[in-house]
Amino acid sequence: MRTILRLATRILFISCLSTTYCQSEIVPIKGGTYTPLYGRDSLQVSISDFEMDVYPVTNQEYLEFVKKYPKWQRSQVKNLFADGNYLRDWISDTEIGKHQSLNAPITNVSWFAASNYCECQGKRLPTIDEWEYVAMANKTMADARKLEDYNKYILGWYEKPKTFNNPIGSTFKNYWGVYYLHGLVWEWTLDFNSVMISGESRKDVDNDSNLFCGSAAIGATDLMNYAPFMRYATRGSLKAKYAMKNLGFSCVK
Repeated sequence: MRTILRLATRILFISCLSTTYCQSEIVPIKGGTYTPLYGRDSLQVSISDFEMDVYPVTNQEYLEFVKKYPKWQRSQVKNLFADGNYLRDWISDTEIGKHQSLNAPITNVSWFAASNYCECQGKRLPTIDEWEYVAMANKTMADARKLEDYNKYILGWYEKPKTFNNPIGSTFKNYWGVYYLHGLVWEWTLDFNSVMISGESRKDVDNDSNLFCGSAAIGATDLMNYAPFMRYATRGSLKAKYAMKNLGFSCVK
């Protein structure tokens, strides 16, 4: 599966121009170590310094993208790279839906489309570990995972309908200066399906197939943190061509 993804993205990126058409605001993320949800309790994953978008990619930005790269317009995209849900609520190839906001996060895009968008910006999708590392933060702490209010907020958001059409910046600004990791949409990551593919890729997980079962809790480093379970389960169920109404993306470099 990984080989197929690599070959497909190489084909897509050949036609991406080196110049960017839009530069989103980014903030520096200082690297460090953290204990991921899955793995041994003593395991620390190292994260290198990187930069991350302050906001997720919006409908407006993606609209500009498909105008510049028509191969990603709804009527032109190849079935290999996007399923039938791709931009399904848009009125036409270059017009978003009547009930959609230009300043809301883009959703209903495939991993291939999101990856190519970031590449054309001179960026890439964040890895799972990079995303989870930044997502640990609340407004004042780099790692707020042990706070009850932090977890209640995330789980409360998961129960709210149609947050995907809320404007960017409507959620809290976290410790790193990033606004959107909790409260708007789920997001693609570069290695979204690595949990289900091999234990090696998720730092010696013994049995990735247990992800959807109760036995998955045995390998978790925090049995009370159910929000990450939901994220990992969702990622593991995806395929690169899938598009979902509450699934968007952001970029890093």
